[in-house]
Amino acid sequence: MEALISEKTSAKKASKTTYIKKTFPVLGMTCAACAVSVESILKSAKGVHDAGVNYANQTAWAEYDQAIKPVDLQNLIRSVGYDLIVDSEDPQQEQQDAQLRHYKQLKKRTFWAALLSFPIVIIGMFFMDTMPYGNWIMMALSAPVVFYLGRSFFINAFKQAKYGKANMDTLVALSTGIAFVFSAFNTIYPEFWHNRGLHAHVYFEAAAVVIAFISLGKLLEEKAKSNTSSAIKKLIGLQPKTVRAIINGVEQEIPIAAVKANDILLVRPGEKIPVDGVVTDGRSFVDESMISGEPVPVEKSQGEQVFAGTINQKGSFQFKAQKVGGDTILAQIIKMVQEAQGSKAPVQKLVDKIAGIFVPVVIGIAALTFLTWMLVGSENAFTHALLTSVTVLVIACPCALGLATPTAIMVGIGKGAENNILIKDAESLELGHKVNAVILDKTGTITEGKPVVTDISWTGNSGDPRLYKQILLAMEAQSEHPLAEAVVASLKDENAKALRLDKFESITGLGVSSSYQGAQYYIGNRKLMELNKISINNQLSLEAEGWQQQAKTVIFFADSRHVMAIIAIADKIKLTSRQAIETLQNRGIQVYMLTGDNTQTAAAVAEQVGLKHYKADVMPSQKAEFVKQLQAEGKIVAMVGDGINDSHALAQADVSIAMGKGSDIAMDVAKMTLITSDLNMVPKALKLSAKTVKTIKQNLFWAFIYNLIGIPVAAGLLYPVNGFLLDPMIAGAAMALSSVSVVSNSLRLKTAKI
Repeated sequence: MEALISEKTSAKKASKTTYIKKTFPVLGMTCAACAVSVESILKSAKGVHDAGVNYANQTAWAEYDQAIKPVDLQNLIRSVGYDLIVDSEDPQQEQQDAQLRHYKQLKKRTFWAALLSFPIVIIGMFFMDTMPYGNWIMMALSAPVVFYLGRSFFINAFKQAKYGKANMDTLVALSTGIAFVFSAFNTIYPEFWHNRGLHAHVYFEAAAVVIAFISLGKLLEEKAKSNTSSAIKKLIGLQPKTVRAIINGVEQEIPIAAVKANDILLVRPGEKIPVDGVVTDGRSFVDESMISGEPVPVEKSQGEQVFAGTINQKGSFQFKAQKVGGDTILAQIIKMVQEAQGSKAPVQKLVDKIAGIFVPVVIGIAALTFLTWMLVGSENAFTHALLTSVTVLVIACPCALGLATPTAIMVGIGKGAENNILIKDAESLELGHKVNAVILDKTGTITEGKPVVTDISWTGNSGDPRLYKQILLAMEAQSEHPLAEAVVASLKDENAKALRLDKFESITGLGVSSSYQGAQYYIGNRKLMELNKISINNQLSLEAEGWQQQAKTVIFFADSRHVMAIIAIADKIKLTSRQAIETLQNRGIQVYMLTGDNTQTAAAVAEQVGLKHYKADVMPSQKAEFVKQLQAEGKIVAMVGDGINDSHALAQADVSIAMGKGSDIAMDVAKMTLITSDLNMVPKALKLSAKTVKTIKQNLFWAFIYNLIGIPVAAGLLYPVNGFLLDPMIAGAAMALSSVSVVSNSLRLKTAKI
């Protein structure tokens, strides 16, 4: 195995060598540091030209010489405690199965640790001196908790020690191990202390409870992490498994993998378009909201482009495949989301950074304390040396330090849920208070995301309006145009009833016409009116122009001579959007709107909600590029969106927020989800972040003050002054009190106003 690891010399020089590049699922990675470790090991392997690890989807890729076998890389990674899946028919499924097994094992270990710890705490608190063989019972119960159920902490601490590092696992292993061994010694041989006039205290409950609580934290973390790749799976699911191809004039169903460029494919109503291409025959409306974000389906006829993953509406058509496999727009979105997730390693937790220094310092203080007492102590020098050094290790238990961040995060997440803010990732809650730029998608975020009738204006001489509403309803009910549904819904709200029309005709690109009792009627755009020489009175004409300037779509309803009504349809702005944007701007946060809609519509919406910064005609990749541009300027960026077209930008942003009524993909990629469509929840989420971070800092402050005072006292600093020597039992109580104070401070978040 050692022969595989070497410095990169000949591998880099051999530029003419043909390399193999493969991606492998990785097992056993629990943090960003693990990903760095796996990557560095792969890069250091002889014959490997380059390598990288994507922590988000738990994969590693390697570019290696043909002489290297994948199993060699697997054995190398296994030697440092991880694993690669190299020989499998379905590696992704095998990876999912392994992760599920790990989660179930962790869940079982946490349950048993909590169950066994409970009686230990009861005995230690209430029956320490009264229950016969109490110490022996506690030792029997705590041994499996510490050394079996908590074995992963000791294993991980050992791995860290091999590389000269320390983290929270080191603290947990050291404190629980010392506490257990010291307590076991006092249980088996209490006379050692009794002969010296001292009581043989035990700390089994401290060791067991630490394991139980930290295991619970790991379980919650693992559960949250198990959903990281679900967004990618759902995006992949947008592509159908089989397609209908026209081969030699015959319709055949073939696997999507068999589709090649220039193949003619058939799409029926309600089906997903399998690959990118151009329409060759037929016409329909296609829902392209996953790409453009706009709610109105787009009409497709011969020569029009169609894209994979979009949904065909009512008509059927044939199209020629142009881009297949990894070249489609959908495949590019999937790739971009994966890269954005993988390139953004989670921030190194403050506690882990501190622990890296704290652990060796505590060990050093304990060792120095022992040596000092051995050198300057009296006849009880060894007793004092042992007691004080163990007391230092006991009082430096990481409970308060370990609870400082997770308890505040847990309460903060609960507070968010009470306010319709679901927070999936602690990192985003910690980072939210630093946000100084917010990007808002237009459709479904600032607006309702659904076209509705906003205005209907009838001429004064249009006859019986009830009859004409019935004719209008009957015509729109038969129309295939997506905006017709908005008119139908509006008229049904007015309790209008549809009539039976004598004749109905759809006029491509213009509208529809029909006849009723010998009279001719038209619904459509201004061009349809002009072609049929239908007059529009000045009042309606001016009103229509005014609506169009507000970025509303105007439909004309007429008989054979004149326009009787005009109808305005628009994607309504949410009532709370302007207030939410004002709140963000008043806090000094720059707010931007990005939309795939045209410039006129974007400008109208921006004006109505008080936005100064907006960009129109923006594609999904351009949204992510804009996020990167702001990040390059040193801004902490929050992205708020609701569609598949927002998923790349959401993955790229520092803080990602999805609207609860949006697509599953957006909600999976985003680290926060707003249950309601109220945009006011965005400034509330950022305020909650500020209050949570403030609580974390307070908790860490008290945890360190406790250690700064407690450790010197435990080391015997006061003994030369007043003869005071801290009892390990009091040290244990102080440790518990520090944890209680941290938890109590975190619980204050429940009453905070956001």
